[in-house]
Amino acid sequence: MRSYDLVIQGGDVVIPGIGVKKADIGIRGEKIAAIAADIPKQTAKKVIDAKGKHVFPGAVDSHFHIGIYRPFQDDATSESESAACGGVTTILTYFRTGKNYLNQMGPYRKIFPLLMGMSKEAFHVDYGYHLALFTDEHISEIEWLVRECGVSTFKYYMFYKLLNLAGSSPEATNYLMIDNPIDLGFLYKFMREVGRVNDLYKDYGTIALSIHCENPEIIQAANEEVKKNPSGNPLKDYSDARPPWQEELAINEVGVMAKNTNCPVNLLHLSSRKAVDAGKDVVARYPQQSFLLEGTLHHLSLSYEMGLDRMAKVNPPLRSREDVEYLWKSVLEGTIKTVVSDHACITKKLKQGDLWTSLPGFGGTALMFPILITEGYHKRGLSLERIAELCAANPARYHNLYPKKGAVMVGSDADFAIVDIAKERKVELKKLHTAQDFNPEEGMKLKGWPECTILRGKVIFEKGKIVGEPGDGQYLMRPFALHEKQG
Repeated sequence: MRSYDLVIQGGDVVIPGIGVKKADIGIRGEKIAAIAADIPKQTAKKVIDAKGKHVFPGAVDSHFHIGIYRPFQDDATSESESAACGGVTTILTYFRTGKNYLNQMGPYRKIFPLLMGMSKEAFHVDYGYHLALFTDEHISEIEWLVRECGVSTFKYYMFYKLLNLAGSSPEATNYLMIDNPIDLGFLYKFMREVGRVNDLYKDYGTIALSIHCENPEIIQAANEEVKKNPSGNPLKDYSDARPPWQEELAINEVGVMAKNTNCPVNLLHLSSRKAVDAGKDVVARYPQQSFLLEGTLHHLSLSYEMGLDRMAKVNPPLRSREDVEYLWKSVLEGTIKTVVSDHACITKKLKQGDLWTSLPGFGGTALMFPILITEGYHKRGLSLERIAELCAANPARYHNLYPKKGAVMVGSDADFAIVDIAKERKVELKKLHTAQDFNPEEGMKLKGWPECTILRGKVIFEKGKIVGEPGDGQYLMRPFALHEKQG
């Protein structure tokens, strides 16, 4: 009798918190049904031979931007395809009201059903949402969004707080489509309510506020200085115009506010030594508070000293080689808990203009394993187990999906990336399955490429080709424990 729908046979299984073990994995339906030294072939309807390969839990890319620069549904389909080819089986994407995305403002009671409708049948991988809030009405909806919509993370952009004021930014006239301030007073009210709702649902998980920590007043002043005396290196100029110490300042502001509102905080995309040290400082200063320190693939692999052009403009900026090495030190010592892509698909056309007017960001989700394995494992001795924790188990834990996601255990979703950690090739745009028409890493040699991606027991990427369909992805209600119990 065939008791398994799929067996992954002969691979080196990378188990978060345990290590690398030679084992077979039996999958029944969408779940892991068995992990054993030997599962006979005849017990399976289908067998995948993983000999010589490493079987990682599917990555949970917990910082993503779907629909920011392109039509939402088109972006969801193409960029979740890029995620699938990179061994990413879950994406948690940031969404906000205002310009771009759906180009609408209003309460989430109106906006969220529209978002769900556009998401259905659009994603190749499982997905969830973090929501940015900009009005008092939005703040009043937080408890409803957690309880009814399965959203457990919210977002505040510190450098947006001047965008809705007349004359503050030539490209940002009413960018957020609001007329109320979103200054630190607004952030205080936002954090206070997140803290209250977190206390309400603390038995099920953490309700948290993700914060983009940059100080807009310092950025404005530094921009003026750099424009008068450019260095000739555009990405160094951009880094100097948003200097690391303004990240440090913003993180310390957030730390004080978190302590006084009892609000769990995710400190996003830390780009520099000063930012990481500020994060470490607030963690040490306020040990009763919950802080997550997050790193990104591009801040761990690129610097302004590499001769890249303005196409690699991103917020926060790429920093020095010294900062890159310090970020890796922070990964190795465990200070940075999650590594994400901050994927935002953009085209060369939207990058037109000069350094100051071209749009920021770029995609990178397909490079999750190649960068972590090349730069982490091969170059710096980061263990494969820790890679599985950084890109799968920890994001699932911090974002209320564990052990449904990010785990290699019986009963968890059968999400896997089968990776050849010795396979080296150059980054080629056509193999990243993205709608983006450039990539800052293009031409770089990376070692450690996914060969097969499995989502809830279904093969969705194999031998360089997407074999899944838009609509394979399901919406994830968070906290998982709360909504599983309700279901």
